[in-house]
Amino acid sequence: MAKLVECVPNFSEGRRPEVIDAICNAITAEAGVVLLDKEMDADHNRAVVTFICHPGLAVEAAFRGYQKAAELIDMTTHKGEHPRMGACDVCPFIPISEMTVEEAIVLAHKLGRKVGDELAIPVFLYEDAATRSSRKDLAKVRQGQYEGMIKAIEKDPKRKPDYGPARMNLKAGATAIGVRFPLVAFNVYLGTNKKWIADRIADAVRSLKGGYRFVKALGFEIRERDQVQISMNLVNYTKTPIFRVFETIKSEAARYGVNVTSSEIIGLVPSQAILDVSDFYLRLENFSSAQVLEQKLQSAGGATAVKESFADEVASSSPAPGGGSVAASAGALGAALASMVSRLSIGKKQFEKVKDELTRVRDRGDELRAELTALVDTDKEAFNKVIAAFKLPNGQERDDAVEAANKEAATIPLEVMNKSLEVLKLARVVAEKGNPNSITDAGVGGLMATAAVHGAGYNVRINLTSIKDQAFVTKLKEAAEVITKEAEDQAHQIRKMVESKL
Repeated sequence: MAKLVECVPNFSEGRRPEVIDAICNAITAEAGVVLLDKEMDADHNRAVVTFICHPGLAVEAAFRGYQKAAELIDMTTHKGEHPRMGACDVCPFIPISEMTVEEAIVLAHKLGRKVGDELAIPVFLYEDAATRSSRKDLAKVRQGQYEGMIKAIEKDPKRKPDYGPARMNLKAGATAIGVRFPLVAFNVYLGTNKKWIADRIADAVRSLKGGYRFVKALGFEIRERDQVQISMNLVNYTKTPIFRVFETIKSEAARYGVNVTSSEIIGLVPSQAILDVSDFYLRLENFSSAQVLEQKLQSAGGATAVKESFADEVASSSPAPGGGSVAASAGALGAALASMVSRLSIGKKQFEKVKDELTRVRDRGDELRAELTALVDTDKEAFNKVIAAFKLPNGQERDDAVEAANKEAATIPLEVMNKSLEVLKLARVVAEKGNPNSITDAGVGGLMATAAVHGAGYNVRINLTSIKDQAFVTKLKEAAEVITKEAEDQAHQIRKMVESKL
């Protein structure tokens, strides 16, 4: 699996979908950042957004979310049931694959410094990224919430932020950035509107009141439903599973003559957490996750084991994906080979002097692979927009739509050219300084990137023929020519190195 990090920023807005849509669009503005989920709660006036990407893209993606939230959310007027201290209230990083907690902590510090310096928002690091033990618990960091923290940040030395000014940003508030284990946001509704009952039951299960070690819980009144809710974060579902907490809440509620009416999971949940619930309630014998169809498919090669391959899609009678997508795919493969040669060199004594440089190649190669892979679909979508524009009724609206779609269809392969040129530069580094046993891999990486530049260049040129804006045409033509010329120079150098070492 690729190197991936998940990020789950929580925003203090649950009533205006257009605001959360704008924030999500900002987060995913760069190819390679994938939005997995977004959930809004009007009573809590809060939204939970989940995205995933290569770690190299995560800080900028999260920062764009902070920027947009600071622009669109005003904490001076914010009201909601959920505890909060900022427009982007919390932003945890969660290592998913081929990534350590320590690497995630580096991301938390980078984002914290950027948010503090550029947006003037006080930043507190929490959970595994906490700089002091008193800040591991988010509830303690957020104590007093937005209103109570305004004076505390300035006057109490213990509340001085890790990054940013030691004063509240009145519009955007403050924020907590951290690193944590995948948690389960779990809510249980009771058949009563008496909040004191929810409060007592929340106290019975929450860690701070002597309940379960890995449960954070609060009682809320949900006026819209005329009910109360126990809202929880299960911060380690492997040690305190969902079913155990649920059964305890049912038992406690019965003491007050109240029933549990329903429950809900907010955001995404690890499959094992749900499988544990199924195992408990069904009393399964000798059950394992290997019996789950989707898990079996994944272990057998994922959906690609049974669905049409990219090559099959290209070979079909559909005009998209076509040459543009194939060029992006070639660039991604070139990046993958550059990263591979780096990994086959790093750690070996003879490459110790170039370790740092090869590490940078490895990491940037991983980023470019993710970005170019995303552009495979982006190029396909751009072509489909051109077709859709041509299907509009004749008139100025159709002409404008066709022009805009053609401009986008020309711009995307230019982006492929740019990124593939960068891949060529990485291939040149590993051809020169990487493991000589992998010299042909470096060479093939260079060839793939060269093909990507030329292939994407064809697509730039053909799309420009349909554009009326001659200033735009001239600008893209010149940019494509510059990239092509530099790419040919890089490719020539790589070929010389490969030939000299064979």
